[in-house]
Amino acid sequence: MTAETKTGIEIEDTRAAGSCCSSTGSCHDAADARQGGVTTVYQVTGMTCGHCEGAVSSEISGLPGVTSVTAVAATGQVTVVSEAPLGDEAVRAAVDEAGYELAGKA
Repeated sequence: MTAETKTGIEIEDTRAAGSCCSSTGSCHDAADARQGGVTTVYQVTGMTCGHCEGAVSSEISGLPGVTSVTAVAATGQVTVVSEAPLGDEAVRAAVDEAGYELAGKA
């Protein structure tokens, strides 16, 4: 899909349909929306490697209702898919248990 700007330059829209990068600005991907899931991205400080990612993912995965966790040490971002919104304090406690610090939602 391309769009023409006021300057006449065409820009290709590479955003994935139904994702946070979608043209609708949705924070849920299409699969999560169909399943009633909620996707939240958190910023975690202190992760430096794959072991860090695994520790954070493991602790957050243990929270009730969590269906998926993806941690990326390079960005410090942790994407959590859950059946319903999670309480910030529950996520903070899980991240603390893993040995890292929750800076907040990204």
